[in-house]
Amino acid sequence: MNILVTGASRGIGKAIAETLEGNIFVSARSEELLKRYKNYCVCDLAYEADKLGKYIRENNIDVLINNAGEYVYSPIENITPEETEHIIKVNLEAPLYLISQAVPYMKSQKRGRIINIGSISGVMGESNASLYSATKAGLIGASKALALELAGYGITVNTINPGWVDTDMGNSSAEEGDFSKREITECIPQKRFVSPYEVAGMVKYLISDEAKGVTGQSINLCAGLSVGY
Repeated sequence: MNILVTGASRGIGKAIAETLEGNIFVSARSEELLKRYKNYCVCDLAYEADKLGKYIRENNIDVLINNAGEYVYSPIENITPEETEHIIKVNLEAPLYLISQAVPYMKSQKRGRIINIGSISGVMGESNASLYSATKAGLIGASKALALELAGYGITVNTINPGWVDTDMGNSSAEEGDFSKREITECIPQKRFVSPYEVAGMVKYLISDEAKGVTGQSINLCAGLSVGY
């Protein structure tokens, strides 16, 4: 398998790239953090998605992990048009574009795996994160539609929706919000943040042959956060 993981320089993406087996290709904005990998493409998805699209075509990617994403915590009245455009590009437009570039090769092989890393915020909503929630909800909807479109070609499309994850992004998001990490943890049924390697383990299963019948699914990996409190 030729596997591409976006946003692989840290956090969930790094855990995924370290966990999966095969020909691993990675992308992120920081070349310094990608040098540990043999195959990498330095790319800012807000402005250079076409660069990564070319990289996908050149390397016959048949497993695409759309992990790269950005978060903004702000009341709706303070969100600028520039922020809106930027987050939509990174979180929704770029993943769909990269899928469009990977699908032709997958179709020719009659096999492919597409995993989109969403968020529990796209399932439940998150106060003061409407833009982030909207883009992640859009990714869930797109995944379901693409699963139907591509099912006849042996291509599966699924979304994993992490809750609070013990990463730099997860911890900084907690710091930016109105509640401390301790207070947030108390609201999670399992009383803990999810490990990025738990997300990586789910990805590993979904790209396996054992999961060929799993497609169009939106899987909440959130330590029970989506169930209630």
